[in-house]
Amino acid sequence: MTLQGRPFASQLRVYEPIEAFGSEERARMEHSIAERGPGRRKLDQAEAEAAIGRIISATGDPFPDSGTEFTRTLTVDGRTLYCPSQLVLRAGLAAESVLTTAPASLADVLLPEDARSRHQERVDRIAAESATPRVNTRESLWGIPFSWFVLFHQQDPTEVVEDEGHIRTVRITATWSRAIGRARFAVANLALAAPEMNMLDELTTLTEWLEEFHPDSAIELDYGSVADRVHPDESPLDVLLGIECLAEGDLTGAAAAYRRLASRWIPIRQLARAS
Repeated sequence: MTLQGRPFASQLRVYEPIEAFGSEERARMEHSIAERGPGRRKLDQAEAEAAIGRIISATGDPFPDSGTEFTRTLTVDGRTLYCPSQLVLRAGLAAESVLTTAPASLADVLLPEDARSRHQERVDRIAAESATPRVNTRESLWGIPFSWFVLFHQQDPTEVVEDEGHIRTVRITATWSRAIGRARFAVANLALAAPEMNMLDELTTLTEWLEEFHPDSAIELDYGSVADRVHPDESPLDVLLGIECLAEGDLTGAAAAYRRLASRWIPIRQLARAS
């Protein structure tokens, strides 16, 4: 499986100041930065290659070990913020999802029982470091959830990363205070205007997640390779307009905003089912 053949993957990351992390997490981050450096491009490539290596490993164990860590950094207003990849915790959560949704016979093939047991020990060790371990990264395959766009506005700092005539990724960042303020605004308006919408539940969960982090944090939306299909993207604006229209009772305007979003993202999501 080549890197080019991987599914489109986008990430929503929270970068926190160093004081937000415990001593054990700091040690892992310092080791990661010392070993791999702070450069984003090489880090993204190394993380993708490591994931593929686990998938095709002859051992049949798809889980990352405790020594696997990647740490991204972001400078905001002269301060360095950190986002650890936390692959052990995230792999544990992904395994739980597979075990609860996939047929038992398939789950046993994908996640051998002995490998699951070894990985659970790693998860337990990290979870013991904190009474409330939190995960700084959320990932979405084959498209970006519309609820994520609520956290960002068109004028937020945006980085377009190009390579050989293609857009490798687009990254939008917002301060924690702005992102959570936007999320709360959207939740309040949708609760009044459209309480039946699935986005309301998604935004409520997203807001609760953001509340776990340090108030001096920053939020980053990393489009990943799907950026080459959609950039320039007006999804943050369309989501904002849609919510404002619903709040004002303008169903025609809300429907128009949704149609623009759907025309942009449904074809990408359909690629997940393409042969």
